[in-house]
Amino acid sequence: MSPCVIIVMGVAGCGKTTIGALLAEKLGWQFSDADEFHPAANVAKMSAGQPLNDDDRTPWLQGIRDHITDCLSRDEGAVVTCSALKKVYRDVIRVDPARVKFVHLHGSRELLWERISGREGHFMKPAMLDSQLATLEIPEDALKVDITPDPDAIVATIRDSLSL
Repeated sequence: MSPCVIIVMGVAGCGKTTIGALLAEKLGWQFSDADEFHPAANVAKMSAGQPLNDDDRTPWLQGIRDHITDCLSRDEGAVVTCSALKKVYRDVIRVDPARVKFVHLHGSRELLWERISGREGHFMKPAMLDSQLATLEIPEDALKVDITPDPDAIVATIRDSLSL
């Protein structure tokens, strides 16, 4: 298999960063968290408890797309987290359908709320979870992985399912 980029996606609290970083470590690939690509204005808006709109997301998605394109052009495997809630967002960052694979982490609202509520110092506020759940368009072309098991088991499922 030629190097690819795995996008670990889902709503806040699903474990994108934990799973993405662990998967990248196990594969020996580069890891990037989508939060790194947000302009300061987006972080300020989310920190104030305001959800982003599609105009806010445009430069963020373009930054992620550019990063993915760069990794693929160097034939480097990478893991990138991104909420990628809407199909149109996924379409922006899916620069090569054969080499960009989506993994959708999902779980119950109760578990997600519990995880978000336990965070300290993160710009994503618990009250924004319902907005994300309402926005989420369940991907048909992603590997769907339940977040209930421990991170090592989730990563093993991803690796087995994608033959990594």
